[in-house]
Order: sequence, then C-alpha cells, then structure tokens
Amino acid sequence: MKHTFVKYPYLTEDVEIFERDNGHKIVLAHKEGELVNVSTWVKTGSINENDTNNGISHFLEHLMFKGTHKHKAGEFDKILEAKGAIVNAATWKDYTFYYVTLPKGEQDKNLYLAIELHADMMLDPILPDDEIGAPFDINDPQVKDKRERHVVIEEIRMRKDQNWTKVYNACNFYMYKKHPYKRDVIGTPEIISRVTRDEIMNYYKTFYSPANMTTIIVGDFDKKSVLEKVEKEFDFKGRGNSPARVNEIDKPENHTVYVENTTNADMSYLMAGFLGPKANQLKENIELDLISIILGESISSRFYQNLIEKRKEQIFSIAESEHYQFKDGNNFFVQANFKPDKREIAVELIKNEIKGLIDNKITEDELVKAKKKIKSKFANSAETVSEIGETIGYYMTVCEDLKLIEDYLKDLDEITVEDLENTVKKYLNLDNAVISILTPENN
Repeated sequence: MKHTFVKYPYLTEDVEIFERDNGHKIVLAHKEGELVNVSTWVKTGSINENDTNNGISHFLEHLMFKGTHKHKAGEFDKILEAKGAIVNAATWKDYTFYYVTLPKGEQDKNLYLAIELHADMMLDPILPDDEIGAPFDINDPQVKDKRERHVVIEEIRMRKDQNWTKVYNACNFYMYKKHPYKRDVIGTPEIISRVTRDEIMNYYKTFYSPANMTTIIVGDFDKKSVLEKVEKEFDFKGRGNSPARVNEIDKPENHTVYVENTTNADMSYLMAGFLGPKANQLKENIELDLISIILGESISSRFYQNLIEKRKEQIFSIAESEHYQFKDGNNFFVQANFKPDKREIAVELIKNEIKGLIDNKITEDELVKAKKKIKSKFANSAETVSEIGETIGYYMTVCEDLKLIEDYLKDLDEITVEDLENTVKKYLNLDNAVISILTPENN
C-alpha cells in the first residue's frame, strides 16, 4: 500500500494518505477535539453524464440513503443522529460526497460505528423500487407520489423557477460546445421521471469504484486502529475499476456571445462567464481568486464602490464576481441585478469594470487586502473537522493532488500585480465571454 505524507498548513501533524492496491484512497488527518468527520468523495457528478441520463448522479445521491442489505431506509440517519451526528451529502460537476460529523464518543466508539455504517451505505446500496417510485409520464397530471423520484422532480422545478438559476444555466450552457459541464447538475424532470432502477444501479456500479473513492477521516484518534477499521469495512469484494474518462476541453469563442431570455420579474439579471485554468493549476487559481475579491466580493470591491456606492443614479442592486473551480477547467463569473430600462448602460458599465482591471491598474493596496482575505479564509478552513474534510476532499478529487496544499501560502505570497494583469489578459478577455441576460417579460 502506497503511503505518503502531506504538510497541511495549520495542522499539528502531517496528513497521511494511503492508496490501496485497488485504488481506494484513505486519508487520515489529525485535529484536536471531540468531534470527528467521516466522508467519502466519489469522482463522479455531471461530468460523467450525457443527454439521456443528466441528473442521475444527484438522483443516486438521494437513493444512497434508502437502505442496504443490513440496514433499512432511514436507519442509517436515525442511528447516527441519536449520537449527535450531522449526516448529509452533495453532488456537483466533478464529485459526489457523503459525510458524517459527530462526537467521537468514549473510546472512539461513535467514530467506529460511523465508519461501519458509512462504509455499508457506500458499498451496498439496494436502491429499492418502493423508495425510488415507478417511472411515469411527466405530462400525466394524474400521477401523484411522494417517493424519491417525485421529491427530486419537485426540487428541480423549484430550483428552475429561481431567476439566478435561469441566468446561470443559460450562461453555463453556451460556455461549452461538447463538455458535460454544460449541463445542469440537477438534471431535468423528463429524465428523472423515466430513468429506471437498472440504469441507476449500472451507473452506481460503473462509477462508485475503488479508484474513484477517497475516504477521509478527520479528528483526534489512533491512526493505526482507524486505518485498519476503514480497510476492513471498505471491502470492495473484488469490485473492478472502469477506464478513466477523458473529456475534450472546450475553447472559448473569439467573440462575445450574448444570450437573452425573459422571466416574470421586476428586475433584470446579468451573468458574464469566462473559461479558466484547470483546478490543479494552483497559482493561476489563486490569482483568479484574488481578482474576484478585488473586482466584486465585498463592499470595498470595485463593483460595489463604482457601480453601487459612488453612483448618483442607482442602476444596480447587486454586482458581484465568483470563481468556480473544476477539474477540467474553471469558470469565472460576473453577476449583476439591474433596472430593466437601463439595460444598455448596465452592460457597458459591467464590461468597463472588467476591462478596467487592465486600464485602471490593480494597486498594491488592493492586492495586499485581497491576500489578507484569502489567508483568513484559508486559516478558517482548518478550524473544524468538517471544513478540513471538505478541503482535503476537494484537493484529492478535483485537483487530484493534496500535495498542492503545501505550496498554497508560498504561492499566494509570491503573486504580484503583474501576475494578476497577465491572468486577466489570459482569461478575462471580453471577446471570450458569454453574457447571459434575463429581462422582465413585459419590458
């Protein structure tokens, strides 16, 4: 078994990574205290979906809690929550992860119980038909059911009614030509209404393979005993690994793409999206995080100061920026909410602020302030077992290399204003942007 050590900033002991012969990775991280976090990250999400099964990763996430051969539906949550546990899961483009955070208990008994139940859920879901609900015609108004298929469909419908979701989905879709990232993670009611149990189980067997799973334990415990426990409980019984998928990475257009839609709202919405570097290109990622802070992540940002605080005529109610990291290439987004009758002015003002990152040179003061904010966020992310578990999961699954975290603070300190300018020119060219606009129907 391959054994490596990672010097994780702010932790008192090295993080240890064990890679088993079947590819399953086990990560043990020491954090003083009574709470422990147990999680497994699976390298699958919408990145492994297509037009016929979009949303299956998220649907499966729901169904993983519906029982195993040892424990019936609801038992997993009931047992652990009685011990004071928080139990949950999440699905995104590159991953699905499941976690338990709870007091470790006397002689770590709760921790060992959590590992047993967690491993059972991850390795032996039965996906019962009576929990899934029968496939049905989405256009049939007579079909009413409270089982999980209908729970997920209702979740999709509620989310799709949100205006920010509408403007994001349109922007995201047109940023890609072929890559699976173009699809909405949650899927569509049409697909979820008809996908069968066999299709879901086949998807599970394909992607919930040993090499696709990383199990992370964070807390204060005896590492040797916990490692042995995880190895014992995560018995894959010879389960094989599927060939790794490689997706063609899209290149941005060489002109600004405008996408316009209407909605039932009083305000207009805008989102401008740019394709960025891969998640494991650490230095450029930190640079885009810094740029996002400077441009639009606080009341001292350029967006807030120039578009909201200092403007005599209020056009915007929101103007922000965000940086999303993905394995095959990140997204940088600008988003704004503005008065419908000021559409042309609003678009130009947003574009001018983006161009202003070069025209109005980023100052040393802006860079220093942004670095302080990132250092503070980074330090805070090592405060709790849950946040440490999530950070490790992200680096192991999306970046595919936890060692990157060793250089994070060093890389951050070395970044200059010139570095930021070069990154703006490389990734935030308006000729490569997709600008999605959502306006009121009666405007």
